[in-house]
Amino acid sequence: MDLISTLPGSALESFFPAGWDLSHIETLAGKSGTDLTTHQPWWHPQFQLVSCATVADFDTLMGHEMAIEILRARQAGRELAMILPVGPMGMYRWTVYFLKEWNVPCDHVHGFNMDEWSDRAGTTLPGNHPGAFQNAMEHAFYGPLGALTVPLSQRNYATPQNLPTYAEKIAALKAKGAKLITVFGIGRVCHIAFWEPQFAGEYATEADWKAATHRLGAKLHPLTIEQNAITSFKSRTTLVPAFANTIGPGLFLQSDSIIGGADGILGRGMQWQGLSLRMTLLHKPTPWIPSSYMPTMAGRLFHLAELAAPLDPECN
Repeated sequence: MDLISTLPGSALESFFPAGWDLSHIETLAGKSGTDLTTHQPWWHPQFQLVSCATVADFDTLMGHEMAIEILRARQAGRELAMILPVGPMGMYRWTVYFLKEWNVPCDHVHGFNMDEWSDRAGTTLPGNHPGAFQNAMEHAFYGPLGALTVPLSQRNYATPQNLPTYAEKIAALKAKGAKLITVFGIGRVCHIAFWEPQFAGEYATEADWKAATHRLGAKLHPLTIEQNAITSFKSRTTLVPAFANTIGPGLFLQSDSIIGGADGILGRGMQWQGLSLRMTLLHKPTPWIPSSYMPTMAGRLFHLAELAAPLDPECN
């Protein structure tokens, strides 16, 4: 007896994205250890998994990866476009630490926040709202850099006015030789930014899906809302907006390299991200699982070792 056998007639019968094969996903859920690190045929030859024993290791290593990319761009005399997340967040402290330790000015960096909470029309929270991603970025990254920080004019947030300009701005930077790096986390439903899996059903072809650069007032999946209630709103589901502005695959699939993070453990044996990590790594790329495209690009995905352990039931 499990979800698949009891799904008909249940409250969840039409809950999951239509393109999800739950039987195949259950097969992937049974994989662990070296099964997750074996290169799949669709992985980029320079895609690499990095296992981290602790959250402290994860934050430090991922922060160092971001800082070293900023340093390398500086040394090469080129501009750097970075699509940035709010979640994970712990790496920003270490990115700031290394950049300040190395005395690296960031006036060559252009930050593009990948998403922001919104209403149905795409109107976003005020930038200084405690739940706003803009507020989080200013306090975690841009502010602590002090005199070395990214210029105000090069900090881009996913407002209804600015998000539609991302594609043009990034194209102009790449035309001048800038590298584009997407830093990301993996959602409970395998979204990248707030590009949800159910959006796949709205496009006639994969090519059409891949061309979409952004969406204003994107309707979020219920699992996304509950994930954020747990991770960002201290269980207060009623505070989580049901919509968001977000970049799309037309931007993150342009990345020259990626820096990913999966840190979704809750302690005492509880977690929320083990299945999402397996779907990202082991499922063939499909618009119904947006994160499945990330291993097709060069870069590193940092993950907590606990997420790669067997996903065996344990009553907590």
